[in-house]
Amino acid sequence: MRERTALLAIVLLCCCAASIEAAPGKLPTASPQSAGMDAARLEAIDEAVAEALAEKKMPGCVVLIGRRGKVVFRKAYGNKQVEPEAVPMTTDTVFDMASLTKPVATATSVMVLFDRGKLRLRDPAAKFLPEFAQNGKEAITVFQLLTHQGGLIPDNALADYADGIDKAWERIFALKPTVEPGSKFIYTDMGFIALGAVVERISGQSLHEFSRDHVFGPLGMTETGFLPDEPLRRRAAPTEKRDGQWMRGEVHDPRSHKLGGIAGHAGLFSTADDLAVYAQMMLGGGQYRGVRVLEPATVERMTRGYRVSRGFRALGWDSKTGYSSNRGKNFSVGAFGHGGFTGTAMWIDPGLDLFVIFLSNRLHPDGKGAVNPLAGRIGTIAAGAITDGQLPEVLTGIDVLVRDGFRQLAGRRVGLITNHTGIDRGGVDTLRRLHDAENVELVALFSPEHGLEGKLDVSNIADGRDRQSGRPIYSLYGKTRRPTPEMLEGIDTLVFDIQDIGTRFYTYISTMGYAMEEAAAHGLRFVVLDRPNPIGGLDVDGPMLDPGRESFTAYQRLPVRHGMTVGELAGMFQSDRQLDLDLEVIRVEGWSRGDLFDATNLRWVNPSPNMRSLTEAILYPGIGLLETTNLSVGRGTDVPFEIVGAPWIDGERLERALSGADLPGVRFRAVAFTPDASVYKDERCEGVTIAITDRAAFEPLRAGFEVARQLRLLYPDAWKAPAYDRLLGNRQVLDAVMAGKTVDEIEAIYRPGLDEFLTHRAKFLLYDPGAGAR
Repeated sequence: MRERTALLAIVLLCCCAASIEAAPGKLPTASPQSAGMDAARLEAIDEAVAEALAEKKMPGCVVLIGRRGKVVFRKAYGNKQVEPEAVPMTTDTVFDMASLTKPVATATSVMVLFDRGKLRLRDPAAKFLPEFAQNGKEAITVFQLLTHQGGLIPDNALADYADGIDKAWERIFALKPTVEPGSKFIYTDMGFIALGAVVERISGQSLHEFSRDHVFGPLGMTETGFLPDEPLRRRAAPTEKRDGQWMRGEVHDPRSHKLGGIAGHAGLFSTADDLAVYAQMMLGGGQYRGVRVLEPATVERMTRGYRVSRGFRALGWDSKTGYSSNRGKNFSVGAFGHGGFTGTAMWIDPGLDLFVIFLSNRLHPDGKGAVNPLAGRIGTIAAGAITDGQLPEVLTGIDVLVRDGFRQLAGRRVGLITNHTGIDRGGVDTLRRLHDAENVELVALFSPEHGLEGKLDVSNIADGRDRQSGRPIYSLYGKTRRPTPEMLEGIDTLVFDIQDIGTRFYTYISTMGYAMEEAAAHGLRFVVLDRPNPIGGLDVDGPMLDPGRESFTAYQRLPVRHGMTVGELAGMFQSDRQLDLDLEVIRVEGWSRGDLFDATNLRWVNPSPNMRSLTEAILYPGIGLLETTNLSVGRGTDVPFEIVGAPWIDGERLERALSGADLPGVRFRAVAFTPDASVYKDERCEGVTIAITDRAAFEPLRAGFEVARQLRLLYPDAWKAPAYDRLLGNRQVLDAVMAGKTVDEIEAIYRPGLDEFLTHRAKFLLYDPGAGAR
């Protein structure tokens, strides 16, 4: 009987364990080894936490680490309460998230609304909150608020909340920007308080209700939300005292408290295991266990680092700024995370398929704790414990130059052709690197289309002067596209460092070609600081440019997608144009030709105002060709090149036609949109969104030709097809499109010329397919 009872207990225990494992919202647990991590290295976390506890940096904490969709480390340390009596910390303790509210609740809710077409990132917040349009805030955009660039003060006075919630909101809406919106990164709670109100105004639900119904609830995050109920409050870690009572399950932030506990900047409560579900959803491209919260492209847009005045910020998330002391030192460049004032931090690293959650109530009992360095140290330990899957150490030309002490430019008087994409691995401008180099004299700067900062979308850019270095900036997209003798005075070496995107009609390579010609004519040395081709160096596709049709958008006879780096192109330009030029390419190290940009562990910087993601760069060779016609390719929206349309298109009809073509790796969906710039500004358009579902199978030129073919078949009179040739540059292919030929027939026309180019191209390749620089 005793054996039977014991057996029954074991069975019941196993059933309970299985039910917990399968419960919605919980990640399974696995050994570190099964997730490619060294368990022995993770033991260093115990020592790090013990030191912090001994120094009374906090009463206790919970650490949870996940990789490959599994929890590989979960541990509670110390106490969750030390006064009036000690209570041990447990892994299911509920914590006040403080500013983790910003990305997890508020920014995620904003991006859900973005996915559903309820707002655009470029929309002014005042579009949804007319009261916000006071005192110079009428043009502050949702994007600026998400990246702390709205110019708002960090916090307003607590006295503003003394007369109740309605009066508090009046005073919040009446705040004035302290700097020009968009000009400076200022970390601010006020911007996220406004964003919480935007969510409420658009959805008709409070931020608490909306995030519960559309984020946390669907994911099974039952222990996450604002205003926790009594059972969760009993499990909560206390912070400090308010009005003589310990705050336990009651928001610590005084402004959120005055607003009823629900605010865009603070007020969220959660547990480590619930946050693990959220982190895995983000690593899963917006989906977890069949539940989709965000579209994959939206997750990428939300989490990539955008350049701000003091580093890089994602949408709601930190990327790398002065607030990143809780970031692991060896995280990949694409990692994103955030911390909270109460002692919380979470970092998610897609490059390492890793997330690290650190939760403490460091304010208990006296408000004197400090844990950001500890959280960062734990992240460093976690990333260092990975035994496989580490991203390569790719060095661009400027990184190699810095490493080598600028010996390749020693004693040279340099003219630097660059823009905002010219940065090293640490995000430092090439301009600054050369200016500060002791053995290099930086004489002048030269900027391409879109200007030195890459923000201008105009047809003529004037010369200027760099504020920091004091050097003149000569525009190569103004009165001249070439450096003039006057501009080159005092220079003996031209250095080129600009990120290309691998498409023939992207004009930065034309700027390089013209500058090479002038360098040859004036006996100057020309140095290219090479960078990876972001859409890869293996795939080459599209028709060749017809002879004699070279121009600023087509400097060289190339196919549309050339599969070369700027350094390799420079070698081809020199040879084909027989330039008598002292050319040196400082090669990339560690890059394999098959690697796209997100495999390099380099930081993405938008090369131009409408090239905002790697997805858009991949689409560009096919969809970009269409923009010279009377078709919107999404300029004036948040998703350029991910959408096409026009007032004369029936979106559902076009979707059916394109979906019927059975193109690999892509999905088309009917959509209506209204651009606020460029073609069809302020006109309602119908068309399709273009979502890449399998990057390895997707062929951008094939997709672009199929769109062109269907437009020709469905709208032979409305679509101005002859203009398609302006960027296409191949009359035979245009004639085939006009005749409604199939994509297979179109490819057969340009294949012989492409094969000839591949043979010619091979002479100039600098990088092996598999092993980086050779």
